[in-house]
Amino acid sequence: MSVRESSVRRRSLRVLAGTVSALALALSFGSASASAAPADAKTGKAEKTVTSGWNDWSCKPSAAHPQPVVLMHGTFGNSWDNWLVLAPYLVKRGYCVYSLDYGQKAGVPLFNGLGPVEKSAGQLSAFVDKVRRSTGAEKVDLVGHSQGGGPLPRYYLNFLDGAGKVGKLVGIAPDNHGTTASGMNRLVDNVPGARKVFSLTLPGVEDQLVGSEFLKKLNSKPDTVPGVKYTVISTKYDEIATPYTSQFLNGTDVRNVVLQDLCKLDISEHAAIGTIDRVAFHEVANALDPAHATPTTCASAIS
Repeated sequence: MSVRESSVRRRSLRVLAGTVSALALALSFGSASASAAPADAKTGKAEKTVTSGWNDWSCKPSAAHPQPVVLMHGTFGNSWDNWLVLAPYLVKRGYCVYSLDYGQKAGVPLFNGLGPVEKSAGQLSAFVDKVRRSTGAEKVDLVGHSQGGGPLPRYYLNFLDGAGKVGKLVGIAPDNHGTTASGMNRLVDNVPGARKVFSLTLPGVEDQLVGSEFLKKLNSKPDTVPGVKYTVISTKYDEIATPYTSQFLNGTDVRNVVLQDLCKLDISEHAAIGTIDRVAFHEVANALDPAHATPTTCASAIS
């Protein structure tokens, strides 16, 4: 390899590293700035206890909302920071609400969703069974952000016999058919060995990039499974799960929603739509209880 080629390759790797860092920052928006878990007075470390009534294992579903809701965070998220707004929002509306951590990587605290999606789907399967045992419910409804709203639950439904245990799947900015990550996939494929490095160090990220072996397997199946009702809520300003139209699902019992069709003033991007956007969350509530749905508008942000 010539000196010039070596220099170009080093520069390419630096750009790749910078792009990965930006991707991580965007995906962990809730961790970095939107929330801080209560700190333990003795250790100063963030407590992992949940608040506002979710993950209450004594909760029993009501007749009005007989199916408990399981929340699945996005890549680089965790079971509390992704849901500090939505979980209490749903609890207030009478749901039994649960959230799980998945895709943990040894030596990396708080930032989850990094492990292979197939393995994470096994964690989801076990958690759904735990919720069903605790609540006595035959089925749960799934609500997820990014990876947690798309490839993770879809793998569970299609390959781990989850279909009979789920009534609805609501995906918030889900990268259902893989993401170009605003062009990062091309950069990864143009840097020799970069995709392999990704698959070894951040397999949960590589699994979601267009062209991954995981996506080839996932999308060899139909987008939907019979018996499950699907809702996809997307934003035109998504810079992570790109293009945003690739988030849409095809099939029966599917509703694809673009946030700006509900509120033109809403400029939420990938992280905000899943962590703090009450317009999107109003549409989540509609998807969970369509019989009592009310119009979602810009005013939903303050309702």
